[in-house]
Amino acid sequence: MNDTKSQPALPDRLSGNPRSPHHVAEIFEHQIGIMLNGKERFDVEEYCLSEAWVKVPSHKALDRRGQPLLLTIKGKVEVFYK
Repeated sequence: MNDTKSQPALPDRLSGNPRSPHHVAEIFEHQIGIMLNGKERFDVEEYCLSEAWVKVPSHKALDRRGQPLLLTIKGKVEVFYK
């Protein structure tokens, strides 16, 4: 059912924010999963495999543009297609 030949390769760094230079729209046409320290996370905004971190939005704090502040969590990061 999953055709891996039509899926683009997952990059080292990817952001869900379309304004970011690390945003790749073709990746988001498919469902991806992100695991941090063996647990799947559903709230990841950005990740970097080589530096082993993910960024997740804080619940209440906003930056000066009204966007949620991103908290960096370090650990073993695994990214895969669902």
